[in-house]
Amino acid sequence: MSARWYRDGYGIPHLRADDHEALAFAQGRVTARDRAWQIEVERHRSQGSSAAFLGPEALAWDSFARRVRLDDTARRCHAALDPATAAWVGRYVDGVNAGLAAGAARAPEFTATGLSPGRWEPWTPLAIWLGHHVLFAGFPGKLWREHVIRRLGPGAARLFAVDGHVTSGSNGWLLAAERTATGAALIAGDPHRFIEAPGIYQQIRLACPEYDVLGFAVPGVPGIAHFGHAGTVAWAITNASADYQDVYAERLRRDGDGVQAYGPQGWQPVHRHVETIEVAGADPVEVEVIETERGPVISGGPDEQPEVTVSLRYPPRVTGDLGFAVLPALLRARTVGDLDAALDGWVEPVNVALAADTAGGLLHRVAGRVPRRHADNGLRVVPAWESAYAWQGWHPMPKRPVDQVAVMANERSISAGLGVEYAPPYRADRIRELLGERTDWRAEQMASVHTDTYLAAAGPLLELLADVDGLSAPAQTLRDRLLGWDRRMATDSVDAARFADLRTAVVHALAAHPALAELTAPPAHPEVFTPWLTLLPRIGYALPSLLRADLPGLDPAELVRAAAEQVAAADDTRRWGERHRLAPWRALPDPAAPPGPELAGDHDCVLATSGIPGVTDLCGRGPAARYVWDLERRENSRWVVPLGATGAGPHHDDQLPLWVRGELIEVTGDWDLLTEEHDD
Repeated sequence: MSARWYRDGYGIPHLRADDHEALAFAQGRVTARDRAWQIEVERHRSQGSSAAFLGPEALAWDSFARRVRLDDTARRCHAALDPATAAWVGRYVDGVNAGLAAGAARAPEFTATGLSPGRWEPWTPLAIWLGHHVLFAGFPGKLWREHVIRRLGPGAARLFAVDGHVTSGSNGWLLAAERTATGAALIAGDPHRFIEAPGIYQQIRLACPEYDVLGFAVPGVPGIAHFGHAGTVAWAITNASADYQDVYAERLRRDGDGVQAYGPQGWQPVHRHVETIEVAGADPVEVEVIETERGPVISGGPDEQPEVTVSLRYPPRVTGDLGFAVLPALLRARTVGDLDAALDGWVEPVNVALAADTAGGLLHRVAGRVPRRHADNGLRVVPAWESAYAWQGWHPMPKRPVDQVAVMANERSISAGLGVEYAPPYRADRIRELLGERTDWRAEQMASVHTDTYLAAAGPLLELLADVDGLSAPAQTLRDRLLGWDRRMATDSVDAARFADLRTAVVHALAAHPALAELTAPPAHPEVFTPWLTLLPRIGYALPSLLRADLPGLDPAELVRAAAEQVAAADDTRRWGERHRLAPWRALPDPAAPPGPELAGDHDCVLATSGIPGVTDLCGRGPAARYVWDLERRENSRWVVPLGATGAGPHHDDQLPLWVRGELIEVTGDWDLLTEEHDD
């Protein structure tokens, strides 16, 4: 078995091999060489051992990973794989192990932290996948709603559930042949995730006699899961905003060296053991790992406050199936029918998928596993001891015919009924508006949709501002400017920055209002859940609905009037781009790093470069990749990532200027136009 490596001008790897398994080995090896630091960090995070070299700041995650049993769940799921899939994953792992030493030698972070590259286990790719997605469905939002219900009463359960702002998402759209200049379908979009350095998505091409697929891989995981073009068929996904993870209030008690939990059948013994987390620069920390019949206990314990003792139930832990057999099936797909059949086995995360093929086939469906259960399970923490909250089978996954255009942007739509909170329709509606009735779209024109900065979500706040009376002259001038503003979050717009100032002032005023005072102190859950349990971000994300909420003593007009006066008095003339800069997450931060580039866009723009409204204008979440898949000719397809193809060297950030400007790279299909790279 042999493989050959090629690169284009941006260092993107194109791999050819004699067979499917040799190609998996090559993918693992090139990933280890290009992304050694990144994938070793993720391996340690999945095991709960990253604090051993990253220090105390990584302890909260490591503790969660141990308690939720990520690594053990990955072992279970790997043990249940069919032999062919297990062998394929195993060859990828072999390739990673073969390439790690060379990759680590190129990554200065290993020397900086004293970390030596370790050895991957057969289940490590599954553990990395779990680590990326265990918080993706946002179950900590149920901890927040439980907090709201306990403090403000059951009527407030949906106070922050706005069918509005969510903290993850993506855009995607499909144009059928009737709407394109070439007479073949186009699929385009951009997944919104934390912007990481190196990035979460790896551009790659995988070719062997069975298939030739290019797309975005997740470093550390074989195949091309989410976004791919196989020549005759292409696919893409967004988050379905489905609710498939539950949290149960647990009653625990000690029983000698063991622990018991109170369930529907009374007190029962549960699994319990203790693990030790090594911490660089600090003493080791012991973690008690407890698992009830519902699932692992992720907060509290038998010696802690009962109201914060909860377990997590999520499909891979329950079924021992992570859906990894789908990954090689996607690579082998030739038609929409092939993809549809493969996606029937998808598990996590739950996605909306779009696909098209060269024969005119189109697909718009949800893929994943969502349990049937009581409606309260989706809203809040439910009692473990009541059988009414047990799972009762699985929801069927919806499909919808495509009538020339399909759009997916995490809104309530095809996945309605599978979730609780969805994104507002702003992005989806704007994409449909931009696509319009045109019938001559080409791949190179899709960037105009990707980069649209119109902020329809500004409407509710500006409508309140328009009706405010009694403003001072400076505040009146501010109001006139904002009401005349084009609502585009452009880098050179002072008005966009002033709107952000007004929004921030309103968020802080709401946070200080007596009606929400009971929510100021977060519940005593572990630190890893803090982003979901802090009042200021929750208000920032839910602002449009909170301004219309019936809260005692709240006068929205007066609150907006005071905010306008505050902003007008500051007389800030900075542009939006001066404040809205890229701030990617790094496992090993560099305090001396200069500010990131100026960005256009905002949370609810199609160009969803997200800060935290009311907290920071810096962008930590946004388009982690952009793509256009052309079914007429694959070489007309385009892609780009925020930084670059590799974690070090000249290609670690050479795509950043393109990404900032909204430009995309044409994919290279001709092997003769690539540069062969010889192993060293």
